[in-house]
Amino acid sequence: MNGFSATGSGECHHPGPAAHGPSDEITSHSFWPAISLNTARDVVRIGDSIPDPRLRHALIEAIASVNDELSAWRLRQISLGYPVLADVPAETVSEQSVLLQRYQRAVFATAKADLIERYADYDASGKGQKDTLELTPQIDQLRRDARFAIRAILNERHCTIELL
Repeated sequence: MNGFSATGSGECHHPGPAAHGPSDEITSHSFWPAISLNTARDVVRIGDSIPDPRLRHALIEAIASVNDELSAWRLRQISLGYPVLADVPAETVSEQSVLLQRYQRAVFATAKADLIERYADYDASGKGQKDTLELTPQIDQLRRDARFAIRAILNERHCTIELL
């Protein structure tokens, strides 16, 4: 299953922005870009079975978590004269800062991992539990994607070394 859908169909269908109401964006500290519910749905394939309030809740926690991990870096950038993430010098892809793209990736991946972990809330039966177990590798991949995006913003290497 490539996409996340509580129906298990793997398809992502959602109405346009008007159907999701007027408040599509979540804002945090002025340094960080606003996060769009509709963009999150499209980018990480979150279907209609996840209502906006549940998605908003997951995105808010993801934003808070990512912002916490990047708080010292944010303060350093502001002290260097960059009041918003888009102002921080960085490479661009499709005319957008890779830092902005990586921030969104970290937030979206964290939110989707959180939603999948709570997937069993929809179906506590054996099928729901089996589906959750099948999605565990995807949760790990999403958490890894978020970690890699955060480390890339911090300009840190991806490897973690453990002494046994």
